[in-house]
Amino acid sequence: MNETHDRIATNIRKGVLEFCVLALLSRRDMYGLELADALVERGLSASEGSLYPLLARMQQGALVGSRREASSGGRPRKYYGLTDAGRAQLSAFAEVWGRIAPQVEELVKETP
Repeated sequence: MNETHDRIATNIRKGVLEFCVLALLSRRDMYGLELADALVERGLSASEGSLYPLLARMQQGALVGSRREASSGGRPRKYYGLTDAGRAQLSAFAEVWGRIAPQVEELVKETP
């Protein structure tokens, strides 16, 4: 990709990252590194440096909760899970995205 593509992709990812995290957590509770790996696998790369502040904001906004669980590696892991408010936020996003995405796609296809 060139510089323009990188900038556009970065801006789009920033705009939807919170909702991608909510979507992943709607499937099951996950710990931070597991979330980061799942995002990277999908090309929605999120460095731990951007993911953990996002998770903290989402926790402050009551969209996610957390719990500590022992791990085989010694240190306990912090698992994140959706709250009812997080589920409502994800549902609202899905509704809005479902209306907007086809419109954007149509406009892009019509571009000469």
